[in-house]
Amino acid sequence: MRGIYFDKRPETNWLVAWHQDLTLALKERVEVPGFGQWSMKDGVPHVQPPVELLEQMLTVRLHLDDADESNGALRVLAGTHRLGRLTAEQIQRCRETHEEVFCKAKAGDALLMKPMLLHASSRSTSERSRRVLHIEFAGFQLPMLLDWHEPPA
Repeated sequence: MRGIYFDKRPETNWLVAWHQDLTLALKERVEVPGFGQWSMKDGVPHVQPPVELLEQMLTVRLHLDDADESNGALRVLAGTHRLGRLTAEQIQRCRETHEEVFCKAKAGDALLMKPMLLHASSRSTSERSRRVLHIEFAGFQLPMLLDWHEPPA
C-alpha cells in the first residue's frame, strides 16, 4: 500500500523517537466510522484505521546498506506489537518494561515487522549511509468510499 525510501547519511541525519506506524495514506479524506485522527503529510491525507486492520498489516524493510548502532539502525521493543494502539504514557512505560533490540542488518537483508511494534532510530554517528526501502503491505480491502493514495507515475 505504500513504499518509503529512507536515506540516512551525514548530510541528511535524523533521530526518530519511539512510535508505532498507525496511519494509512489515502487518496482523499472521507469520513468513515472507525477511521479517525486525520492528518496531512506532504499533501497526502493520512488516517488511523481501526486496530483490527493495523493487525493485518506487515512492513518489509529492505536494507541497501549495512545497518548497525553507529549509523542509526532500527531499534524495537520486543513484543509491543501485541499491545494495541498505545498512548504516549504507555509508550514510556514500555520503554521501562520491554527489551530493546537493535536490528543490525547487512546490505541485502530484509526485516519484517508489524507496524504497531514500537520502534525508533538514533542519529548516525558514522560517515556511512543507511538506505532502506520501507514497504507496507495491507491484508485487507479498504471500506467503500476510501481509496489508497497512489503517487503520480
